[in-house]
Amino acid sequence: MANVNPLSNPKGVKLQCELCRSPAYIQCRGCKVTYYCDVEHQRADWTSIHEKICQLLIPVRTPVPFLNSAAERSHSMEQLLQRKKHLIELTSKEAQRLLYEGRHMHVIPAATHSLSFSVDVYGLTSVALVPVYLILAEANIGLGHLTQAEEYLSHAYWTVLKATDCCDSIRSKLHRNLGLLYSAKGEFEESLRHLSNDVYFASKVSGPSHISTSGGFFHMANIFFRQNKMDVADSLYSEVTDIWHAHLIRLVEVQIQVSMRSGPGWFDDADQEHLDENQEAEALQILSAIYDIREQAVKKEPPKMAKILHTLTMLYFLSRDFHKASEWGKKLIQMADQLPKEDQSDSVTVLIENIERKLNTKPDTYQ
Repeated sequence: MANVNPLSNPKGVKLQCELCRSPAYIQCRGCKVTYYCDVEHQRADWTSIHEKICQLLIPVRTPVPFLNSAAERSHSMEQLLQRKKHLIELTSKEAQRLLYEGRHMHVIPAATHSLSFSVDVYGLTSVALVPVYLILAEANIGLGHLTQAEEYLSHAYWTVLKATDCCDSIRSKLHRNLGLLYSAKGEFEESLRHLSNDVYFASKVSGPSHISTSGGFFHMANIFFRQNKMDVADSLYSEVTDIWHAHLIRLVEVQIQVSMRSGPGWFDDADQEHLDENQEAEALQILSAIYDIREQAVKKEPPKMAKILHTLTMLYFLSRDFHKASEWGKKLIQMADQLPKEDQSDSVTVLIENIERKLNTKPDTYQ
């Protein structure tokens, strides 16, 4: 972590804390362009995002030297803009990843950086700010800070309402967050209304059976589960599992075919469709929750248990965590043995064989 360095502020210069905008008295010794009000905020920022962007902040926050020609000045400004856009992408992706992992406190600093650079690049009224407003809102919902979450969602809502260029995917995410907020407040009917809108807008973009739509179904299922409407909840959990199962089995089949052509240690292809880091994190969050619900049920249903186990095994296989894939694969085999012969899938056998092949291959041959 960056070292603490109490500042003696130059006369007339007001330094602000990176996280709370209070007067700052501590400087990061790594970049020397970031300041904090106390050690606690410095540590929070370092743990969340600063370690990853410390050196990237130097060229962004260091004054640009005077340049004689207009061409040099234009080139310098374009470089600065691209650096800021890169920081927006990096910080927002990290904030989203932390959000999927349930590390809500760590989300705030990363998302705060993203919001600050987004305002700087796009202005206060741009739709480009909405995704980070939604990340901050969801993190605050997770922390139980509902008033703060409402404030961010209000900014997002009015920005979308006034925008003429807002895409349906952003509208989907806005309604999902509003659904989560009302769910946290116990207002289930209003929550379900917004989550239905989430599914509607997501379906317009990718279709009702796409993984981007599954999150809305999952959160609706959680509400019915909380209301003890188990039949509806169970149906929606099955729908979510089916969506992810169909998506992952297609990706696994492609990977196995490529691996068979290229050798047992070969894995992945830049030209092939794959899950990005945030999709993996979302899938793990959703599918693990469904598995826990299925596992804790008084009456376990082998077909449903087998499908969620198969889906999780494929997820770990695609994320290259072959030890985890093997662990879940063993549970899958035990559950599949309880199914009638006609319901047992050859794809499970092929998957398990490929997992074991990966485990027996030297790591450096597939990295």
